[in-house]
Amino acid sequence: MSVSTSPFTGKKYGIMRVCDIWGFPRSTFYERKRCCEKSRGKGKRGPKTKIDDEKLLVLIRCDIEESPFRGEGHRKVWARLRFRDSVIVGKNRILRIMRENSLLSPHRRVKKSRAHDRKIVTNIPNVMWCTDGARILTVDNGFVWIFASMEHWNAECLGWHVTKRGDRFAALEPISQGLERVFGKTCGKVGRGLSLRMDHGSQYTSDHFQNQIKYWGIAPSFSFVSEPQTNGVAERFFRTLKEQVIYGRVFKNVEEVRQAVGKFVELYNEEWLIEKNGFKSPNEARREYLTKEVA
Repeated sequence: MSVSTSPFTGKKYGIMRVCDIWGFPRSTFYERKRCCEKSRGKGKRGPKTKIDDEKLLVLIRCDIEESPFRGEGHRKVWARLRFRDSVIVGKNRILRIMRENSLLSPHRRVKKSRAHDRKIVTNIPNVMWCTDGARILTVDNGFVWIFASMEHWNAECLGWHVTKRGDRFAALEPISQGLERVFGKTCGKVGRGLSLRMDHGSQYTSDHFQNQIKYWGIAPSFSFVSEPQTNGVAERFFRTLKEQVIYGRVFKNVEEVRQAVGKFVELYNEEWLIEKNGFKSPNEARREYLTKEVA
């Protein structure tokens, strides 16, 4: 295109200018050009290899079948072809061909756990709570921490805490607030029968945190590694908090963050409609449940 002459003006226009006028990404142009050249037999630029992919695939399959071991990676296949059979090819090419033909070792692939049934919402309150934390940048105080605890049953925020130092003591504060809110006290075994879902953060795995929740009678329930959805109630609350309060706003200090979070939690519990609650707010769902219990 860069050397083609326009039949209307008789001038030459470069690829950049033509793509800008058409609103066409240059990357797409070059990709389609590469595909057209490949279909015409030109292939990629540069020197041609002595062995094509089809023949190399046959050699790779033979090497894997003749090897006395199982589960070897592409590096060992490349080494045997290069040093034993004098087949000079690149390791990345071996890797590509083995990947395209499903010849890589299945034992080295990451297997994600599927131990839970994808259901973390409870049918009644005080079966499972959850907790999590997030860091927010401020102008004067740098990063500050937000901790919160939620009820899995109605996604209610039971407690929250904003602080500069996000240690194990700060992480316990929302749990303590939740016990006061629901049970009216924080004595020993007050939360018996309750589980607490949390991730593997250092605050939650600390001995002090674990011993304290056990004192309250709460059983720890850790989310699965690399599966944040197993702590989805907390993750969804913090996403909503950030979208409604944090994003697009500059906080001067920790006190401004504390005021913003406090106003949001109060509004969230009273007004935020949640589908699993029948499009009722957390407070409305709790009041309705308590009314049925009394009746």
